[in-house]
Amino acid sequence: MMLEVKKVTMRFGGLVAVDNASLTVSQGSITGLIGPNGAGKTTLFAIIAGFRKPSEGTILLHGKDITGEHAHKRAASGIARTFQIVQPFAGLNVHENITVGAYLRHMKPAEAIEKAREVARKVGLEKDLEKSAASLTVAGRKRLELARALATEPKILLLDEVLAGLNPSEIRDIIPVIRSIRESGVTILMIEHVMQAVMNLCEQVYVLAQGRMIAEGTPGAVCNDPSVIEAYLGKGSADRIARQAGGNAGGDHA
Repeated sequence: MMLEVKKVTMRFGGLVAVDNASLTVSQGSITGLIGPNGAGKTTLFAIIAGFRKPSEGTILLHGKDITGEHAHKRAASGIARTFQIVQPFAGLNVHENITVGAYLRHMKPAEAIEKAREVARKVGLEKDLEKSAASLTVAGRKRLELARALATEPKILLLDEVLAGLNPSEIRDIIPVIRSIRESGVTILMIEHVMQAVMNLCEQVYVLAQGRMIAEGTPGAVCNDPSVIEAYLGKGSADRIARQAGGNAGGDHA
């Protein structure tokens, strides 16, 4: 198993943001982490990436306990993440932004610059290398965020709502990019609200609600899980949907 999150809890004073949460990510997979807003998903990502230390629990990478390691150590070990709120270095152009990430593995400027160019091609930014990062569209900034993380040459990539704010056509365009990243050998764990992407990309999905894991399984199974429907739509929703489906089926039969 590439990544194991074991019984992780994160407390902020009296608030429990993540409550005894566990998940596993197989090498070479795309695994989804979904749940309502405020469920604790981004906090869990911050713990996995080393930006926060959990109150309780363990993080294992390839079986090694990395719970006490700082973020830069985890980056060197192959964990990279994107951020939900995209903040490129606005004073730099696209190429320079990506090159910053490439310096993790390539200390020589010429090598880092070439690596950045290679990553830009992978994410569809090769024509925008000389553009100011501040001038990019939302879709362009999302691709840049993805490129900066990829430039660190991760083994596992944590994508935090990389599709948020994109229109349907932009989502369709970036799904193959994410799939090609996995095909290049990078394992992916993604937080996503766009269910079209989750259904198309993920083999395994975990559902976090109020800090607790309430379901796991294939995308199809999870979407039909009554506890997941309740978490998203409120108490009683699963029963109402089941009754409506039964009524519709009866009408069709008649």
